[in-house]
Amino acid sequence: MLETIDLQQVLVLDIETVSQKANYTELPDNFQELWTLKMQNSLNDGQSAADVYPDAGLYAEFGKIICISVGVFHQQHGQTGFRVKSFAHVNEKELLAEFSALLRKQPSNLTLCAHNGKGFDFPYLCKRMLINGVALPRQLDLSGKKPWEISHLDTMELWRFGDFRNAVSLNLMAAVLGIPSPKDDISGKDVFEVYYGENNLGRIRVYCEKDVITTAQILRRLRNEPLITQEAISFAE
Repeated sequence: MLETIDLQQVLVLDIETVSQKANYTELPDNFQELWTLKMQNSLNDGQSAADVYPDAGLYAEFGKIICISVGVFHQQHGQTGFRVKSFAHVNEKELLAEFSALLRKQPSNLTLCAHNGKGFDFPYLCKRMLINGVALPRQLDLSGKKPWEISHLDTMELWRFGDFRNAVSLNLMAAVLGIPSPKDDISGKDVFEVYYGENNLGRIRVYCEKDVITTAQILRRLRNEPLITQEAISFAE
């Protein structure tokens, strides 16, 4: 069935997230207490909630989105091309509003694709939009929809083939499918330090775009199609 999907009606995406603040002590008192309660059963001996606060970016209630990269397939000169665009901003509400505006210009049945999208990217986007007062675009609003009416693809779920024993990272999946690794500069665990320590949002944007390209290549391989050539990948301002 995957082969029947029109790739030109697929939007591949990836998000990068960090904690709301650079340090635990910057949180309001009630959120310090709530974070401590959230982490109380997952701390190692000697650890405090403040020690693991950099992990807050994994949770939509305590984190924020700093970059969304998207990519679309297209045909050029008889071959498949892929065009990438990013939304990167220190103001999360503006970033989400711009991304939402993009989706609102697209068909309501546009298919969204991400690696672990159903477990992370899609719900995180929905929660942060609601928190920021940004109305959910139709492609993300699942309310009242039947499962077969939801146009979401998750490359990690596709790779499982019904096996739910463990998750497979984007990097591992790329490696086994013979796709060049996207992790040639930073990895997810470095995003907190690059954002708050280096103040280098541009570096995070490049990292996010590489993950989108890799996800698109994985989708091609899952369809038994050749990889997109480097020359056929372009970037929008």
